[in-house]
Amino acid sequence: MDSVNASKKIAPKTGADNGNPINYGDNRQKTIRSLSIGDCIKRKSTGGWNSAMVLLANQGLATLAFFGVGVNLVLFLTRVLGQDNASAANNVSKWTGTVYLFSLVGAFLSDSYWGRYLTCAIFQLIFVSGLVLLSLASWLFLIKPEGCGDGEQVCMPVSLIGTALFYLATYLVAFGYGGHQPTIATFGSDQFDEANPKERSSKAAFFCYFYFALNVGSLFSNTFLVYYEDNGKWTMGFWLSTGSAVIALVSFLLGSPGYRYIKPCGNPLPRVAQVFVAAARKWHVVPADECQLYEVEGSESAIKGSRKILHSSEFGCLDKAATSTEEDQIGPINPWRLCTITQVEEAKCIIKMLPIWLCTIIYSVIFTQMASLFVEQGAVMNSHIGTTNFHLPAASMSAFDICSVLIFTGIYRQILVPLAGRLSGNPKGLTELQRMGIGLVIGMLAMVAAGVTELARLKHAIPGKNSSSLSIFWQIPQYVLVGASEVFMYIGQLEFFNGQAPDGIKSFGSSLCMASISLGNYVSSMLVNMVMSVTARGGSPGWIPEDLNRGHMDRFYFLIAVLTAADLVVYVYCAKWYKCINVEENSKVGIQNDGDADEGMLSRV
Repeated sequence: MDSVNASKKIAPKTGADNGNPINYGDNRQKTIRSLSIGDCIKRKSTGGWNSAMVLLANQGLATLAFFGVGVNLVLFLTRVLGQDNASAANNVSKWTGTVYLFSLVGAFLSDSYWGRYLTCAIFQLIFVSGLVLLSLASWLFLIKPEGCGDGEQVCMPVSLIGTALFYLATYLVAFGYGGHQPTIATFGSDQFDEANPKERSSKAAFFCYFYFALNVGSLFSNTFLVYYEDNGKWTMGFWLSTGSAVIALVSFLLGSPGYRYIKPCGNPLPRVAQVFVAAARKWHVVPADECQLYEVEGSESAIKGSRKILHSSEFGCLDKAATSTEEDQIGPINPWRLCTITQVEEAKCIIKMLPIWLCTIIYSVIFTQMASLFVEQGAVMNSHIGTTNFHLPAASMSAFDICSVLIFTGIYRQILVPLAGRLSGNPKGLTELQRMGIGLVIGMLAMVAAGVTELARLKHAIPGKNSSSLSIFWQIPQYVLVGASEVFMYIGQLEFFNGQAPDGIKSFGSSLCMASISLGNYVSSMLVNMVMSVTARGGSPGWIPEDLNRGHMDRFYFLIAVLTAADLVVYVYCAKWYKCINVEENSKVGIQNDGDADEGMLSRV
């Protein structure tokens, strides 16, 4: 195992750790195997903002391609595949959930085996393949006759092979984009060295610009591409998305010589499992004092590529795994019986992050409404601008969300951070946990605004038609509020989970943000099914029927707002309980330049 290999000679920590060999037990001498320079981190060039800018451009182009498919998917399902509103909303939620669920797969492969660079490259190839297949399936099988699916011309029934190719293509897109997302975020942050104060500040800013680039990319797909797709030019929209993804992949590969690379740190699953197994095997053992818990000596960690993590008082029962007994001192060290403090703390970090992560799922339920019910709501509103014949696609309203993100990102970086920093004394302004809490509050207000808009829409419903005379621009407040909440919630999540994740599972930390969106989509689908099963009894059309004028979608929005308020109470409690990770500042890992090692050992604090 990478964590503690029985063949390595390592010694337990004592109160006077001086890095020298120690005799204990049967007086056999245990020595330390230090990591060689370049064992874990290989710097092929300077990294920094030059490389980060290439990755930000890659993120923007890939996002443009992804949302060229995703933002209008609910209308494609209803207009081209002939699905009803509730089924289409559920299918979009499931698909979007699958996208971000695959982020866990990408994070695992990145941290454990492939490394960030190779993982990004492979999943982008899968992403491009899915887009090519979707474009071909749309051209050859789905859009018949040409120009159908524009809300007026009805498409022919889709063949079985056309449907199969469509779902295969969309889930290849989900797999490729999902696996790429957390890895590109972590790979971008790798371009900055935390040991350098200036680069450490740049690393914190990177996540803000990363989300900014994501929204710049989606702005084009939510305006230009959506307009063409909404007018029946679906195939053109899909081919443009494909072209964007190809450019993103090529630019990523061309930037290869300038990246800073961090090698994978090994499979974390056995390391975490060893902690729980070792603690269970010593269930009746009293945990040792903090200074007597087992740890390798010197500045290196037993986990390849990870700084040492200092002991924390939470979940004290797991300290039994790092408590050395007489049996542990007989024969080679068994990692399934004796773990280092860093190993135990890695497991504790995962456990401590889970309650915070679970509290973010309800927010993701709010976020997913933009791709489903917000679009369906806007599709039955008056989308004409003034007295002109120009028709604004319902999915294009998400451009207000994107613009809100871009504007509030600037406001946050340039105004709120300096102001809050002066008031609180924290150079970051607000902590990540505080920002996430503010995001929950604003998201709840967005659902209230959506419910109020729906009430107004129903008052202006046109009798005998599934439409309303209320202007679609009434949706602007709910989109703007969701965008403002994203700046606080999702950027806060990226910084929090990446910063609090131990060195060996950084991509996993970034993937928790994506996994939250995934489960949020599944929870949204479950809520829709539950609400419809309860409210559609006895001949009632239910809250979200095919004819929205006969339903009460406003009640569904208010239900989400109430659930968010309850979630906020739990979140505040969890945020107050949470204790941040504490790494040992003098832990070091090797850095290597092209063919030389003139920088020696560089501290990553």
